[in-house]
Amino acid sequence: MEIDDNMMQVDDGIDEISPMTLGHYYQNLFPHALYYKWLNYNGKLATTEFTHREFSFTIKDGIYLRYQSFKDSEEFQRELSRLSPSKIDIGAIFTAPPKHAKSLQPGVFKPVSKELVFDIDMTDYDEIRTCCQGGDICAKCWRFMTVAMHVVDRALREDFGFTKIMWAYSGRRGVHCWVCDERARKLDDAGRKAVAGYLSLIRGGAEQGKKVNLTQRSAQHPHIVRSLEIVEEYFEDVLLVDQEILLTRDRWTKVLNALPDEELRKTMDAQWSKRPDRSSVDKWSELIDAVDKRAAKKGSKFGLNTFERDIMLQMTYPRLDENVTTHVNHLLKSPFCIHPKTGRVCTPIAADQFDSFDPFAVPTLAQLLREVNEAPSQSGSIAKSTSMAPYIGVFEDFVSTVLPTPVNSQPSLDF
Repeated sequence: MEIDDNMMQVDDGIDEISPMTLGHYYQNLFPHALYYKWLNYNGKLATTEFTHREFSFTIKDGIYLRYQSFKDSEEFQRELSRLSPSKIDIGAIFTAPPKHAKSLQPGVFKPVSKELVFDIDMTDYDEIRTCCQGGDICAKCWRFMTVAMHVVDRALREDFGFTKIMWAYSGRRGVHCWVCDERARKLDDAGRKAVAGYLSLIRGGAEQGKKVNLTQRSAQHPHIVRSLEIVEEYFEDVLLVDQEILLTRDRWTKVLNALPDEELRKTMDAQWSKRPDRSSVDKWSELIDAVDKRAAKKGSKFGLNTFERDIMLQMTYPRLDENVTTHVNHLLKSPFCIHPKTGRVCTPIAADQFDSFDPFAVPTLAQLLREVNEAPSQSGSIAKSTSMAPYIGVFEDFVSTVLPTPVNSQPSLDF
């Protein structure tokens, strides 16, 4: 195993994240060749897909460098090693190399394309999850990300016909999605907004009781029907067992506030207050029985007979950061950078591993450096001799799909 410099002996944790340790990572473990092949999209010779791409680096003392661009893979690799950024963001492809932005006439420098991206952050589930809050996550609440990936991935593939999709762990508390089909990359802001709107279902702030409002017709849309099937598969285990959303009065009040029948809300609240120690599974069963009886008594009053469907979607359906998706020039954290808070690598997630992916098994920078120190000398890829290997494999499989596609081989997206 050949290493550019002597590797440092380090322990797990985040204290070791420094320009020196990051420099070792970028020199020896970052998958430069695959990364370049991905963002260049067309062979070994640099194209404007890469040379006109904006990168931003966060370096020592929090200095933020925007409009970085590189003429080829070698220059990119040299600058990564020299600057050792604690964070890399990927931006749009512009009409000119972004490093020349300040010297260009106004109106000349414009974004022209970028991957269609999605950002799903666990903090947007804070009003629902009971196990953690803020930047903290655990195995229980991570399952919200599992559901989100299933729902969004199937919609992108089945409803839009996209195939070149990469999911990535953010390194701390969420996931990112990169849609790399040429049609997706060429979407303007209006097209991206339309896709984001299509996938967004939750509307309203934390104080609003009911956040899913479907018409009879929209509820029959294939995307909603399919999403509900996915949600139903996970709802009991995630919301009722893991999160116990009906365990205490402050929790069940949030659910009852979405119930469009004040009398029934009071009845269920009084009933559960008498026996608050009953499980959320039992309380949910009682609630749905009561709702069904009430709906039958009141006829087809809209809102009551759809309560079960709507609350399941409200509690489980993906919560997208639409601002990340809707603007071509919005930057998003790069795969394979190191999260500064956790020290974990931002790793790809294979589509067949949504359920098995464990964010706590993702290697940290300290762990990787120790593995390199302890590994016997050998030729070949250093990264593939560490716990990065399976994630490099996922990335390699994805990059192999990123090939030029004939313009007329896919249906157009007109919004």
